[in-house]
Amino acid sequence: MRYLPIDSSLFAGNRERFAKKLKQNAIAVFHSNDMMPTSADGTHPFVQHPDLFYLSGIDQEDTVLMICPDAKEKKYREVLFIRKTSDVIAIWEGNKLTREQGTSISGIRTVYWMEDFQKIFRSMVLESERIYLNTNEHARADMTVETRDIRFLKWCREAYPLHQYERLAPIMQDLRSIKSVMEVDLIKEACRIAEKAFLRVLKVVKPGIREFEVEAEIIHELIRNRSRGPAFPSIIASGANSCILHYIENNRQCRKGDVLLMDFGAEYANYASDVTRTIPVSGKFSKRQRKIYEAVHRIQKQAIQMLIPGNTFHRYHKEVGKIVEKELIQLGLLTSKDISREEDENPAYKKYFMHGISHHLGLSVHDIGDRHRAFENGMVLTCEPGIYVREEKIGVRIENDILITEKGPVDLTRNIPSDPSEIEDIMNS
Repeated sequence: MRYLPIDSSLFAGNRERFAKKLKQNAIAVFHSNDMMPTSADGTHPFVQHPDLFYLSGIDQEDTVLMICPDAKEKKYREVLFIRKTSDVIAIWEGNKLTREQGTSISGIRTVYWMEDFQKIFRSMVLESERIYLNTNEHARADMTVETRDIRFLKWCREAYPLHQYERLAPIMQDLRSIKSVMEVDLIKEACRIAEKAFLRVLKVVKPGIREFEVEAEIIHELIRNRSRGPAFPSIIASGANSCILHYIENNRQCRKGDVLLMDFGAEYANYASDVTRTIPVSGKFSKRQRKIYEAVHRIQKQAIQMLIPGNTFHRYHKEVGKIVEKELIQLGLLTSKDISREEDENPAYKKYFMHGISHHLGLSVHDIGDRHRAFENGMVLTCEPGIYVREEKIGVRIENDILITEKGPVDLTRNIPSDPSEIEDIMNS
């Protein structure tokens, strides 16, 4: 792996907390992600399933984790199954993990090859009353492609129809919402790498550069700093493209007088950062661009202060919406009459600020988390207000990553310049 070794105590602690969430006499099974095909004999680069990584630290395909806290034999309470290597695999793909390495990384003492899974799983299932299985329950998940988890679920129900089945997703959502100190450190590293990428970009952006050239500069900096690459497809949007929320074509030439909106993140040890900055292609904002930018900057500063324990997404979005409305009136984009005629489900500000202001961040960019759960110490949320004026071809978004603590919000991306004057100074230095 490119990232530095992670202390196995992180994963051992995660498993300990997980085991306490299970009902008695239960077995839980976690699978690695599939190797996803492209065409012919091609495959996409492998990306580990976040839940399996969270509980084991194993970053290799064809892996299964079995947790059975009440197993009669202690060695079967945590069992890791990994792909058996061979000389042929070593020649074509490189060395795979040994069983000893599996133990060193995960802290799990009982490690078998995958070929032993069916036999050991059967023996443990017959000791158990409940089987916990995993599915993707993210509200916006695309379930078109059948996953390894779903295939196993179908097989398991057919093979063991009389067992009680339980959902893993709510447990993992509960656990992964709160980041440990070691997890926060990994997210901080992803943020530090993103900072380096942004500072690199500020030195190269000028009229005539193409969006994909900017994207290339970002990717270069990410990879050279031990990242696998972008945590998600980068949005590099100039001019009118800055008003397209999920624009990823990144093929336009940046022109004099444009703003350039960049929404990108670094992956580090499977953890993500998620940063958005908007800069002037010419090195200096126009008066109108700066007014809009400063409005978004003010909104963000106030919104970050609301990321405290006890607040909720519902209250948070409602209060931020009021701030956005005031700024839009000051910019001449809304009137008090527009506000008075708005509907509760469709506030007037949505014309210029269409998306949510925050989401959970962690092993996934849009990390799992209950949006009805009050904010708690240890959560990491983004804060990303924006104003998009399509008729003026000006889209501004500023996004920072915030750790919620009892002492107040901690901005993990505070070193990534967002002050407009600082951005201009660096671009022109």
